[in-house]
Amino acid sequence: MADTPTIPTLASLAPQASLALSVVIVSFNTRETLRQCLLLLCAELDRLTGLSSEILVVDNASTDGSPQMVEQHFPNVRLLRSEINLGFGGANNLALHASRGQTLLLLNSDAFLEQPVLAALLDLLLADPSLGILGIAQRSRDGSCQPSARRFHTLWRDACIMTGLAERFPSSPLWGSLFGGLDRKWASSTHPVDVEWIPGAFMLIRRSLLEQIGLFDERFFLYLEEVDLCHRAVSSGWRVVYRPEFSVLHLGGESATSINAALDAPPSHQVVLWRMRSTLLYYRKWLGVQVWGAAALELALYRLRWLRNRWSRHPARRLRARHALQLHALMVQAWKQTRGGLISPPRPW
Repeated sequence: MADTPTIPTLASLAPQASLALSVVIVSFNTRETLRQCLLLLCAELDRLTGLSSEILVVDNASTDGSPQMVEQHFPNVRLLRSEINLGFGGANNLALHASRGQTLLLLNSDAFLEQPVLAALLDLLLADPSLGILGIAQRSRDGSCQPSARRFHTLWRDACIMTGLAERFPSSPLWGSLFGGLDRKWASSTHPVDVEWIPGAFMLIRRSLLEQIGLFDERFFLYLEEVDLCHRAVSSGWRVVYRPEFSVLHLGGESATSINAALDAPPSHQVVLWRMRSTLLYYRKWLGVQVWGAAALELALYRLRWLRNRWSRHPARRLRARHALQLHALMVQAWKQTRGGLISPPRPW
């Protein structure tokens, strides 16, 4: 029997919105990046002298001293501790229930506000009642732009990504939009645009949107929870807008290691398995029986990669063959654990 999505609501539990802005940060063993994030965020909020605001940090059962660091060095931050890892969506929901801001900023602990952007972004959001979620450019330390304005998953788009077809015409407006994946690489990187979803590392949200559509679907422990939220927003008539003239430094994009390079390590297996579970849950929720196609697509491509490389004399190709078998086994495991996207395993994953 399928899980019945129970989306937590904001209006029934949250206190009255008495502040202009609530900033929500989820942390799991990110003490030093969290410290830098909070230092820059506090400096930014101090500049906005007329803005009433609060910062809420949710500690997802860290073991590196993160909550103690917050208590010692940032006494004005509201610290919410969880005894278990609630995942990204669940931890954000914990803070959103306690928030008092009319506008809500979700900020990763490895996302740094190195430019004064909040005042302008708040003005943009409040000036347009149809605008529900606002995102900005996310840049790596070297200045390169990470994928920050994205499209929803479909079988065709995911197939283009996995087969490499999406990289054949990255800058062509015609072929890029047809064969491209999720990242809209053919579009202008300097002009504001309505998009389907933006990454959760920096997401400015109108409170009334969450009061209407609910909070994060906690069946998504990690991956695709912000995609699901944006999907519900767009389906309800709200606009999701990307403003590339503003940016935030996001270390996540540059620090993430290649899955193939480290797939033999158990932590990488866990991360890949989480991504696969969330993919199946998302497909089942939004695309129904196409979840069978999503799983079959991945399984077929992993099998073909194994066949292509298994007899090679080159060590790198033999490694790719072994990784392909591991990925194949993980997708089979994810399918069984979610019953083809019908149920979400108990938290924490």
